[in-house]
Amino acid sequence: MVECLPRGIRNNNPGNLDYVGQPGAHLETGVPHPRFAAFPTMADGIRALRDQLLRYGDRGLTTVASIISVYAPASENATWAYISGLCRTMSVQPDTVLDLCDPATMQALIAGIATMENGPGHITTTQIEQALANRPGLNGGCA
Repeated sequence: MVECLPRGIRNNNPGNLDYVGQPGAHLETGVPHPRFAAFPTMADGIRALRDQLLRYGDRGLTTVASIISVYAPASENATWAYISGLCRTMSVQPDTVLDLCDPATMQALIAGIATMENGPGHITTTQIEQALANRPGLNGGCA
């Protein structure tokens, strides 16, 4: 039943990105206080999350702690619980510098964020791999 799916999954937005005019996206509909982007496909939402993470990397945010402190601020989230959960999933420390250009690291980060945002079992590693394969994102300092 569609109504039972988490908001990020219904919106093809596994990272629950705010709507800021992302290409191809629109403001979500059917909710009392629309805020999040809705993407045409889950692959589009996965790529938008990747692009946002690359933007963070361009700004020097390259640890789970620095990324999530901006991505899921304490004013709206249990940020340290989010950081701890993501670190556990990725088997890294909060201050471990991540190579956002490494496909395996990016895939693990996207999978972890999607799980933290929507609960487990909604997107697969294969979906992430396929969405990112041969689809370059923002340069983000990656060759």
